Amino acid sequence: MSLKAQLEAIIYAAETPVTLDNMIHLVKDSVANGGPPNDAAIKSQVRVALEELSNDYAGASHGIEIRQVASGYRMSTKPEHHDVVRAFAKSLKPPIRLSMPALETLAVIAYKQPVTVPEISEIRGVDSSGVIATLLDRKLITTAGRKAVIGRPILYKSTKEFLLRFGLKDVSELPSMEEFEKLVAESFQSDLLPVTDGDAGDDDMTESKSKGSAKNDGVGGQHGKPSSGSARQPMGDDDTSPDDPTSTGAGDDGVGGQHGKPSGS
Repeated sequence: MSLKAQLEAIIYAAETPVTLDNMIHLVKDSVANGGPPNDAAIKSQVRVALEELSNDYAGASHGIEIRQVASGYRMSTKPEHHDVVRAFAKSLKPPIRLSMPALETLAVIAYKQPVTVPEISEIRGVDSSGVIATLLDRKLITTAGRKAVIGRPILYKSTKEFLLRFGLKDVSELPSMEEFEKLVAESFQSDLLPVTDGDAGDDDMTESKSKGSAKNDGVGGQHGKPSSGSARQPMGDDDTSPDDPTSTGAGDDGVGGQHGKPSGS
């Protein structure tokens, strides 16, 4: 890969302006080609490549430019395109913010679909009826018929919106459960909704309810438990909606189922 291409990729992927020293540190080994690094020569090469890259983007055929901002470099849309970019930004859907219980439930549905609410509750260890309403409202899951067992509980599966939101071609591209947990720990923590003290009190109630209902639902251990639901004390569902038709009677009906960057100006 050429030096200019490497610098372009670094600037494109960065959330904040990238300093010259940072870029030099990142590309130093590849520029040196295995030989002893010459800091002065490498710095000169990086400066030249950055200037060429900036000139390339300055052409009228590009809607993006590379600008020096706060002692660093970043990509931003050109001022003449601000109106169309602003209109596009207003049309975007807001980012999804999910609580940990909602994220756990969504993971169970994605990996075990089609699946019912009693089965989800058995895997997670707490009642999941309330969270289902939130995921349905955000169109991340949908119904997939009814299971051919006593009570004919509703089955749930993930939707096309789920694939779009998580950047997947289909469910076969889902990472392993271990990789999924790592993504949650490293990437999603800042977007998770906090659980309040009031929610913690509800957690004890929902956990107690789920333990009693799991025995009556007859959901056996044939469903593999993802480690996200079994490795720690489960959290309660802070997404319960009072108008949710699935929030009661879960044991009976078994309800269950790039990179455009904003302007830097």
